[in-house]
Amino acid sequence: MFYFYDYTYILIVIGAMLSLWASANVNVALEKYRKVRSSSGLTAAQAAEEILHQNGIYDVTVRRISGGHSDYYSPSDKEICILSENYDSTSIASIGVAAHECGHAIQDACGYAPLALQRHIAPVCSLGSSAGIYITIAGIIFSIDPLISIGIVLFSLGVFISLLLLPIEYNASNRALAILEDNGMLKGEELYGAKKVLRAAGLTYVAAAAAAVLSLLRLILLARRNRD
Repeated sequence: MFYFYDYTYILIVIGAMLSLWASANVNVALEKYRKVRSSSGLTAAQAAEEILHQNGIYDVTVRRISGGHSDYYSPSDKEICILSENYDSTSIASIGVAAHECGHAIQDACGYAPLALQRHIAPVCSLGSSAGIYITIAGIIFSIDPLISIGIVLFSLGVFISLLLLPIEYNASNRALAILEDNGMLKGEELYGAKKVLRAAGLTYVAAAAAAVLSLLRLILLARRNRD
């Protein structure tokens, strides 16, 4: 059976379905809680600045950005970048996401080990993973076992990064929710809504990690079948 027509494609389909489900889930949560305004009246940008200052962080700026898929923290530029539609929003979804990015800034300031590790090895792992799948395919096509093994090891680096992101993202969300509760920026049902948004966002990373593991499993099955 040819490489591009085999039963192991079911693993890729499962991974894609998980990713689509997670993406749809977070979109539903964002759509719902973007319509719910915070009683504090703080915008996402104001909330982010307040959280940073409360945690003794003054070298990180909060910046408005246009375009992109989501807010993010840039450790190299020391910036929390918030989408234009979220920057001046007082919705609990926008505040929750901004607080999550502050969680990453706090991780950075505290020297959170998984984040430091991810930052240093991500470029190499990303390159290795991208090359790994092609090396594995070449090894299978030409029946070169050492090449297959090298490709699988390189691809595993990308899987490792996907798994490493899980504790990083969940830790940032937990920090954000604890801060929002402690300082009273969100209360009661507002905090519950922010939690639902961040938990839904976290599931996208779980789905991505699962898809990566399934892709690795597929390569291993193909390699084993080729050797047989």
